[in-house]
Amino acid sequence: MSTLRIAEIFGPTIQGEGALIGMPTVFVRAGGCDYRCRWCDSLHAVDNAYRHDWVPMRSQDVLERIRELSGGAPVMVSLSGGNPAIQPFEELIDAGRAEGYRFALETQGSVARDWFAKLDMLVLSPKPPSSGETVDWERFDACIAAAGSASTVMKIVVFDEADYRWAKDAAERYPALPLYLQPGNHTPPPPTPEAEAEDAAIDMEGILERMRWLVDRTVADRWFSPHILPQLHVLLWGNRRGV
Repeated sequence: MSTLRIAEIFGPTIQGEGALIGMPTVFVRAGGCDYRCRWCDSLHAVDNAYRHDWVPMRSQDVLERIRELSGGAPVMVSLSGGNPAIQPFEELIDAGRAEGYRFALETQGSVARDWFAKLDMLVLSPKPPSSGETVDWERFDACIAAAGSASTVMKIVVFDEADYRWAKDAAERYPALPLYLQPGNHTPPPPTPEAEAEDAAIDMEGILERMRWLVDRTVADRWFSPHILPQLHVLLWGNRRGV
């Protein structure tokens, strides 16, 4: 039975971003990542300094927790991280789908898995220049191929003009992928709950200003293909964790 490193499981709440925004969801956040983005908003699930907080759980135990949170009612399950693609989620997906649960996975597209084809949705989020990371497009292509007939979308966080231009280039590279753009949160949450206040600091006006800029920028360019959305959970709850 597969063992997973889990940073947190929470919900049901709503999906705050991307193609499933607003959808009731239980989140399973895996611990560990092969990236270190400068503006990461989930360092507690990324940085090895917090690995002792990650709980080893059997797939069946993760599913049992999902059942408890959802009251046994099938709900969308979001597999996130860190990078959940580096962990063996196939067994959980198989068992959960047999009970009516649906699964979406969010990853930067750096690691392809055959079991992507079993997902209801694969959300590929390549990281723009502001992240400090460089996308390996061959690996990204392998993720798309692995997903097969599973619904696949692309989501890009935009902080500045360089990110915007990069996102346009990525869209031209993958015209068949539905694209979701969102303004970045330049005041991400602290990695430890002890440092996280109930009203965790957030520059709301700064985020809204970037959102307005992003809308104006795409409209001025007559770039009408992307969906431009906020991070809804940030607007509703700021940097609070577990919502």
